[in-house]
Amino acid sequence: MNFDLTAEQELLRRTVREFAEHEIAPRAAELDRNEEFSCELTRAMGELGLFGMTVAPEYGGHGLDYLSYIIAVEEIARVDGSHAATVAAENSLGIGPIYYFGSEAQKRRYLPDLCRGTHLWGFGLTEPSAGSDAGGTKTTARLEGDRWVINGSKIFITNAGTSITAGSTVQCVTGTLPDGGKEYSCIIVEQESPGFTTRSMHGKMVWRASNTAELYFDNVTVPRESLLGERGAGFKQMLETLDSGRLSIAAMGLGGAQGAYEAALAYAKERQQFGKPISHFQANAFKLADMATEIEATRNLLYKACWLRDQGRAFRKEAAMAKLWASEVMRRVTHAAVQIFGGYGLMEEYPVARFYRDQRLLEIGEGTSEVQRLVISRLLGCYD
Repeated sequence: MNFDLTAEQELLRRTVREFAEHEIAPRAAELDRNEEFSCELTRAMGELGLFGMTVAPEYGGHGLDYLSYIIAVEEIARVDGSHAATVAAENSLGIGPIYYFGSEAQKRRYLPDLCRGTHLWGFGLTEPSAGSDAGGTKTTARLEGDRWVINGSKIFITNAGTSITAGSTVQCVTGTLPDGGKEYSCIIVEQESPGFTTRSMHGKMVWRASNTAELYFDNVTVPRESLLGERGAGFKQMLETLDSGRLSIAAMGLGGAQGAYEAALAYAKERQQFGKPISHFQANAFKLADMATEIEATRNLLYKACWLRDQGRAFRKEAAMAKLWASEVMRRVTHAAVQIFGGYGLMEEYPVARFYRDQRLLEIGEGTSEVQRLVISRLLGCYD
């Protein structure tokens, strides 16, 4: 067994870390405070090659393995969750469905700009009454001649409402199956489609500098060729997309935990009480030891799941495990980090407060912790 990263992966880690520390960190607090999405930093991340990382070069991507992509998300998350969310959602949820399920024409039309980071793309799954129950989708699309007519709404869609968003992939009910169930299909909707509107959501506790939007479809019409893959394959496409997306959420948990731990360790070495650094007190030293141990366990679990995916082997169970574990480890680490900072940890001027807030989304987005346990237990054979 070889746990060493390749020279290319080590270089990628150093490059992304330097970018995050020099370009994102100085602006993270202000952008978070103002709930401001930065097109400038998004384009800079595109220029660095952080979009389309696993896409083949023929479509404008960089042809990297999945572990390399996850390392990049981890390093951005180590500094700021909002910008890590932009990268993670764009690669896994925005670009992924088009790359893996789109026609050749769709790939050629959309992927080059998305891989450059000059445009973003949304992933329209969640609805006001359909979260964990993705089968509760009510948005409909009916085929009228050569056009799909879409009606309904989506909510909590990352990257879907920015000034550089080019469109979204939307799961719709497109008919009824012979057994009476719903037929789900995914349809590409460009941002300027008639009847399609978006509204950015504000007042969030988490990822304040990331764009989150509501999508509204009022007799939106798009060409018949906007269907992604085969009709009726939408639910399967969405599930496969979420399997990979969970790895990037796990990377955000790992990176965020690493950032909070490093901040707490540095503070504990500097902060003096009773004449010595508070890191000398066993109550704090043991907290830091537990944090470091859980982070190391998280990294090994996540990297193994990525290795399985890169080897073309089954990884769904490991992805759910990594997402579940990393999300909850970041909760424990950020809680301990705030405790070490004491009263200062409750002040927004210190990054641990932002890490503490941002963690909460990880146990909800792309499948709640409860859903991950359900997925894992099913794959263990607990249910017939």
